[in-house]
Amino acid sequence: MTVPTDRPDFARSVDAVLEALSRERYVIDRGLATAVYLAVRLEKPLLIEGEPGCGKTEIAKALAAASGAELIRLQCYEGLDASASLYEWDYPRQLLAIRLHERDRTTAEVETEIYSERFLLRRPLLRALDGAGPARPVLLIDELDRADEEFEGLLLEVLSEFQVTVPELGTIRAKRVPLVILTSNRTRELGDAIKRRCLYAYIGYPTPEKEVEILRQRLPELPAALAGEITRFVQRLRAEDGLAKRPGVAETLDWAAALLALGERSLRAPTVAETLGLLLKDARDLEGYRAGRVAELLALP
Repeated sequence: MTVPTDRPDFARSVDAVLEALSRERYVIDRGLATAVYLAVRLEKPLLIEGEPGCGKTEIAKALAAASGAELIRLQCYEGLDASASLYEWDYPRQLLAIRLHERDRTTAEVETEIYSERFLLRRPLLRALDGAGPARPVLLIDELDRADEEFEGLLLEVLSEFQVTVPELGTIRAKRVPLVILTSNRTRELGDAIKRRCLYAYIGYPTPEKEVEILRQRLPELPAALAGEITRFVQRLRAEDGLAKRPGVAETLDWAAALLALGERSLRAPTVAETLGLLLKDARDLEGYRAGRVAELLALP
């Protein structure tokens, strides 16, 4: 299927992707930048799996900002269905139209009237196909693993043909192909049918060097020495056995911002212990890392 598109500037090359996202202060490696570039050029959805809080959602936001496009977000959850994700009919307005015209129009004429596009409520997937803005929209289907397997079936037509079939209207095709980013935290395995329609990338926990760079980009006022100390401590904490929830990059950024707000210039055991709830989001994890264990981690070479 050929759909007119107007690709953003970062479709020129992988380097253009790196440069565009760097301007948005999103730190990306070349492998992921290549996946984004191919998703744009080949007009294929990109499925990004990985650890929670490691930048999967943020990449869609950065892509939209870099291209001046509208970000259309569909947050997935158990029980998500077509009426919340694709479309539904505006029943109150349809009922009003029926009452207004039941005497001066035939039944067939009224049916044609009420099942027209002006009574159609467009939800995120259909809105993304409309593509009304100056640039092709970025459609973020976030945390797909939280939705039911049945919802994956609803996505297949959208992801493979970039169209939606409305029984009363027929097939609505994309005016231009959106850039589709799907994310998953791997709380369940996604179906093969979804995976076949997507390019794939994985975002894990960053290396120490990358995490320092993320802190520098997102919190430029953070002292370089403190950024290094924060990264070393978080990396040690992630490596600990038995954690129910390892801190992601989002937690590192929140913690660094909190330390800045407290006026800290270096890590001190009492302050780390008092603010540990910004890194550990499980009661048992938090209980296991009181001042003594915090001091041990800080003392490691």
